[in-house]
Amino acid sequence: MKVLYLPRYGPLGASSRVRGYQYLPRLRAAGIDITVSPLLPDAYLQRLYAGARTHLTELGAAYLRRVAALLQRTRFDLVWIEYEALPWLPVGFELWALGRSTPYVVDYDDAIFHRYELHPRGWVRRMLGSKIDRVMQHAALVLCGNDYLAARARQAGAQRVEHLPTVIDLERYPRPDFSETKEPNPVPVIGWIGSPATTHYLEHVRTALAQVCASGQARLRLVGARDPHWGDVAYEIVPWAHDSEAALLAGFDIGIMPLPDTPWERGKCGYKLIQYMACGKAVLASPVGVNRQIVVPEHNGLLAESTQQWVQALQRLLRDAALRQRMGAAGRVLVEQHYCLQVTAPRLIELLRSAVQA
Repeated sequence: MKVLYLPRYGPLGASSRVRGYQYLPRLRAAGIDITVSPLLPDAYLQRLYAGARTHLTELGAAYLRRVAALLQRTRFDLVWIEYEALPWLPVGFELWALGRSTPYVVDYDDAIFHRYELHPRGWVRRMLGSKIDRVMQHAALVLCGNDYLAARARQAGAQRVEHLPTVIDLERYPRPDFSETKEPNPVPVIGWIGSPATTHYLEHVRTALAQVCASGQARLRLVGARDPHWGDVAYEIVPWAHDSEAALLAGFDIGIMPLPDTPWERGKCGYKLIQYMACGKAVLASPVGVNRQIVVPEHNGLLAESTQQWVQALQRLLRDAALRQRMGAAGRVLVEQHYCLQVTAPRLIELLRSAVQA
């Protein structure tokens, strides 16, 4: 079977990396011949995260490469697309480029449809508001990272919708030694991992972090963040790197995932929580979207909404190392059973094959 994979980004893009690139060795080992053609290369994201401007000529070249790849679609048995093939272009261009001769699969780990239908500009809402629904309707298969996204796909009239969570590779996340009872950090570390583009979520819990860290109970470590320039919270920023991210997370004592309760965030797939749990860390998260499913309160972590709840939950976890260890061990078991490549790769192979045969 020959598959044309069209991710949004190169491997530096988190969504593209965890929803597609990390599966490629296993798909190829299963006899699936995959050609990869990202829309935007890693260099684009490197400049974006550095705050540099993107030139229209660069974007134009990216779209020309994507159209050229789509014109070769008849050489393949299946086209596998992250989100959409031609972002910000009307659905007519998209469906024309995809054609009818080769079936396609679309994959979602974000509520990308809200980007169009809730856009502040009316012309964007009118021109693109229903685009993702139309793309879903014509797909042979829609892969969704959570129930919120799957519900939208079904509402849109998708022919077939399957749930495939966002996961980690256990080979990159060694199992922690939970028999060790010694406190790994003299002052416990509250940690967060993300990208410069998602650093703003930390504002949701800034007051709680300031209150907890000011007393000297904990240190705050941010991996991959843009400097928030907080004057009331002591923090350190550590650069993200793919090869070292598991080791960096292993240095946390508590992993946090704050989110506001808005439509876009309800479509998130909780990847931070999966990473923290894979490292055997207790987690604290906002009760938004899939977080409610991943975090079982009092078992593998805690949920908190208000500032007071965040302060109380953090203080409780900071005081009780045994509780953190118990929750971390439960989280690791959950990841091993449901949220790892070792479980989902065979299922993805089966789903892609079935999309061709449908």
